[in-house]
Amino acid sequence: MDTLTRRMTRAAVWSADGIRIRDVELPTPGPGELLVRVDLATVCGSDLHTVSGRRPAPSPSILGHEAVGHVAAAGPGAEREIGERIVWSVTATCGRCGRCRRGFTAKCEQVRKVGHEAFTGDWPLSGGYADHILLPAGVTTVTVPETVPDAVAAPAGCATATVMAVLEAAGAMAGRRVLICGAGMLGVTAAGACAEQGAEVLISDPHPQRQHIAARFGATPDPGGRVDIALDFSGSPDAVTGALARVDLGGRLVLAGSVTPGPAIALDPEAVVRGWLTITGVHNYEPRHLIRAVEFLTRTTRTLPWPDLVAEPVELAAIGTVLQPLPRAVLRASIAP
Repeated sequence: MDTLTRRMTRAAVWSADGIRIRDVELPTPGPGELLVRVDLATVCGSDLHTVSGRRPAPSPSILGHEAVGHVAAAGPGAEREIGERIVWSVTATCGRCGRCRRGFTAKCEQVRKVGHEAFTGDWPLSGGYADHILLPAGVTTVTVPETVPDAVAAPAGCATATVMAVLEAAGAMAGRRVLICGAGMLGVTAAGACAEQGAEVLISDPHPQRQHIAARFGATPDPGGRVDIALDFSGSPDAVTGALARVDLGGRLVLAGSVTPGPAIALDPEAVVRGWLTITGVHNYEPRHLIRAVEFLTRTTRTLPWPDLVAEPVELAAIGTVLQPLPRAVLRASIAP
């Protein structure tokens, strides 16, 4: 293609040397692929860990895996049409391997991930911190009603869908005592979802500002005592140990925050056996969870203060100002390319 007729877009390309706004050629979507114009991207904590060096990632790359946008172009056989407003999954899966056939597509043997791929590879426009993103076949997409604001919809593809997977693993909520450890974006989202399902929700977090935010989503400060279900989003070994000790007969502990290496914790097998306890982990999610996330956000758009969790967006050129820790009262930064 002649350089004078090339169609270009902008992207924030991260590397160990920093972040630089670059012009990137717009690809033509292939079979099953979608080119999406990004309306808003939110900043997940894992991207902050990448930028700070706490999490390994391909370099250079375009980060960002929580976003909402409109389809700008669709390849042959794509499931969405131009103009549709969508959110999308973190994972691109093959659908054929043993893990996919078992229903663990998030752990596909050939998985590729939005916002986690090398800019120098065959999928350079893979992250949400850009004017456009290319979604390959194997990425789940869900349409979002226009009544759901961008700041509410964008976290669906990571935080909200992950919470839906955690709640599925936790089982029935109505009338249960539920302890949530960690009042970040996932913990607060879980508080709203558990409360909606009729649970008594207790929140544990060392920061009073975040406990106050969780209270607006139906949680009360944790007074201690036995619980039926414990959900850990903190990743703190002490929090996990403490939660496990409090799970009552027949209860469940679901771990979702322990995503980096850490010290092992003690486990008393006899207590697990005699207490009929279930301990399980959740990492990423399945397509059904993204669907449930959009349904949940659509139902609660007007009843829960979702927009208050997300800071006012900055322009793409100012992305460096938000790829850093935020005040505790702000759970998500956002970027409007």
